[in-house]
Amino acid sequence: MELRQVEYVVAAVDARTFTGAAAALHVSQPSLSQGIARLEAELGVELFQRVGRRVTLTSAGEAFVDPARQLLRDAAVIHDSVRAAAGLETGQLDIVALPTLAADPLAAIVGSFRRAYPGVAVHIAEPETADGVAQRVWDGRAEIGLAELPVLREELVSEPLLDQDLVVILPPGHQTGDMTIEQLAKSPLVATPPGTSTRRLLTDAFEAAGVAPTIAVETGQREAIVPLVLAGAGAAVLPRALGTIAATHGAVVVFLKPPLRRTIGLVHRQGPLSPAAAHFRDMARDLAAQPDGHAT
Repeated sequence: MELRQVEYVVAAVDARTFTGAAAALHVSQPSLSQGIARLEAELGVELFQRVGRRVTLTSAGEAFVDPARQLLRDAAVIHDSVRAAAGLETGQLDIVALPTLAADPLAAIVGSFRRAYPGVAVHIAEPETADGVAQRVWDGRAEIGLAELPVLREELVSEPLLDQDLVVILPPGHQTGDMTIEQLAKSPLVATPPGTSTRRLLTDAFEAAGVAPTIAVETGQREAIVPLVLAGAGAAVLPRALGTIAATHGAVVVFLKPPLRRTIGLVHRQGPLSPAAAHFRDMARDLAAQPDGHAT
């Protein structure tokens, strides 16, 4: 089994066609097809079912793909560690984070990292849930994640970074002052779908208070939440940093009493990190330790 063959399989899974996989890897389609065929012959199983131009995994392929992603990730760590002897000048860092963490604290960490290592490209994925973050780290699609803790995967290492307050944003002209969760339940809400981190936190708070919320607008498009609030569709609950940005556009920001808070942390697989990921982790720790690290 050659590492290149493993790469062919993973690329075919992601592209769903051999043609797309070949284009992504900058190889000819016949070369990729032949490489996968040789691997299937060596393993004695078919990894893919061919349906027209599209391919889907067989049960053997399903069993193969997650360890394959981990193998490619481990190979990249080895490669980057050797290259680090000459300095962290090139490479790629794959990060996964909850969408509401992309603005804060992820943007500041990535900014610091890119200033220090401009030759390293950063790729960011944003699944909807903490479980989605954990899955991408576990299967090797990302090396390090930023998520609400706890993450319920014993195979992963979790490291708390900071506590993040959530605030209520209201349409312009709304009365200011702290708000209780019972008062918030009486306001029409613009919310993300069930299962997302912020929605789960809200649901738990409403249930603990024994009240039911009024979900006026439900959207998975987070960039639409602030415009919806500004247009008068309802109130929304967002991380404090996003609330500060919303206030510059005219939204009214109020604090919940008692505070609604979540713990944010890093997630990665057990074992050594690549030099890029290790430096990113150290920068995240440093930012969280600063007085203005947006902890609360």
